[in-house]
Amino acid sequence: MIKRDKYLNQLINAQKNGFPKIITGIRRCGKSFLLKEIYREYLINNGVQEKNILVMELDDDRNSKYRDPIELGEYVRNYCKGDGDYFVFIDEIQKVYKIMNPVLTEGKHVLAGEDTEETISFVDVVLGLSREKNIDLYVTGSNSKMLSSDIVTEFRDKATNIALAPLSFEEYFEYVGGSATDAIYSYIQYGGMPLAVLKSDEERKEYLKNLFQTTYFSDIVERNHLKKSEALDELCNIISSSTGSLLNADKIANTFVSIRHEKINRTTVENYITYFKDAFLLREASRYDLKGRKEVGALRKYYFCDTGLRNARLNFAFPDEGQMLENIVYNELCYNGYTVNVGAFDSVEKDKNGKSVRKTNEVDFYATKGVRSYYIQVTADISNADTKAREVRPYIMLNDQVQKVLVINRPVNETRDEHGYTVIGIADFLLRFIK
Repeated sequence: MIKRDKYLNQLINAQKNGFPKIITGIRRCGKSFLLKEIYREYLINNGVQEKNILVMELDDDRNSKYRDPIELGEYVRNYCKGDGDYFVFIDEIQKVYKIMNPVLTEGKHVLAGEDTEETISFVDVVLGLSREKNIDLYVTGSNSKMLSSDIVTEFRDKATNIALAPLSFEEYFEYVGGSATDAIYSYIQYGGMPLAVLKSDEERKEYLKNLFQTTYFSDIVERNHLKKSEALDELCNIISSSTGSLLNADKIANTFVSIRHEKINRTTVENYITYFKDAFLLREASRYDLKGRKEVGALRKYYFCDTGLRNARLNFAFPDEGQMLENIVYNELCYNGYTVNVGAFDSVEKDKNGKSVRKTNEVDFYATKGVRSYYIQVTADISNADTKAREVRPYIMLNDQVQKVLVINRPVNETRDEHGYTVIGIADFLLRFIK
C-alpha cells in the first residue's frame, strides 16, 4: 500500500471535530483510496467496529436512489441509530442532485436549476448529517463539481477541507525504494500520480496523456461551459513549455498569437488560467521584493501539480531538466507547509558604457515557514564556474542573514561553499533538509 501519512494524520487530527471533512484534489490523486483503504484500516486497527463504518459510493448504480438528498439523509440517519459513534464516508458526493424542498412545494420532487431558498443540494445534506452528534462525516467529490473555490464558497467556515495532491517525492520514494538518484530521475519524468506509479514506463506515458485529455480537460470544459477547447489546449501547451518562467496574461496572449496566428484577449487568458488552478492542475507563485518585503508586479510563475502530467502535455519530448527540478522543489516546499514566492530585487549597475542602469535580479524561491526562511536556487549542476557564478550572484548582492541554498541535481550531501552558502543534492534536500 502506498502510504499517505501526512493526509492520514490530518484526518486523525480532524476526527470528531464537529465539522464535515471535505477531501478535495485533482482527479485520480487517491482521495477515495485515502478514505476507504488507508483511513478505514486505521479506524479498524484502533478499535472501531466495521459495522460502525458506513461507505456510500454514489457512483455505483446500486446506490442511485441515494442521489436524492432526502433519501441519502434518511438512509444514513437510520443506519447510524445504533450504539456508539459512526464514521460515514460518502464518495462522489457531487452525484447528489438538487431538488425542491418538499416542505415548501407540497412534497413534489422537482429538479431545480440554480440554488434558491427552496432548493436542497448536497451541501444541505452534508451540513445536516454533520450536526448529528454520533456521526463523523467524510466526503469526496470529483473536480468538475468540487473545486477548491466551490468548497470555500459553499461551506465557508463550516467544514474542514483536506486538500490532497499527487505523491510527493518523499511518498514516492518510500514506496519505490532503491536508489534516490534513480528515483529522482523517474519522478522527474513521470511524476507521482498513484496509478501511474504502478505501471511500466510506456504504460505510464499513455495513462498520463489520456488522463490529461479525457478527464481533466473534460472537467474544465464541462464546468465552465466552453464551446471550443482549442484555445484552452494551446494555452496549456504554452504554460507547459514555460514552466518556471515569469508570465502574465499579456505575455501569454502574445505567445498564443505568434503560434496560432489568431488573437486572444487577456481576460480570456486570465479566465483559462483560473480554470486550471481551480482544477488543481496549476499553482502560481507571485514575485516578492526581497528588499522591500512585499509582493510586487503582475508577473507570476506557474507550476504543475505533477511533473508527469506536465510532460504528458508535451508528449514526453525532451523535458527540460532545470524546469522540472524547479517544479519539484516548488511542489515539495508547498507539501511541507512553506509559503513560497519568487524572489526579486532591483539593483543599479553600470553598463558597458559606464552608464547607470536599473536591473531586476531573481532568486528562484523565497520560502518561509514559521521562523525558518530560505533563499533557494535550483540548477542542474554548478561544476561549471560560469554557471555557479550566475547562480550565487543574487546571494552576494543581497548579503543578508537569510540562509542561502543551492539545490543541484547531483547525489551530494549538504556542504558549504567558499561563501558559506549551503550546497545540497536534490534528493537530500527533498528527503531531509526541508522537513
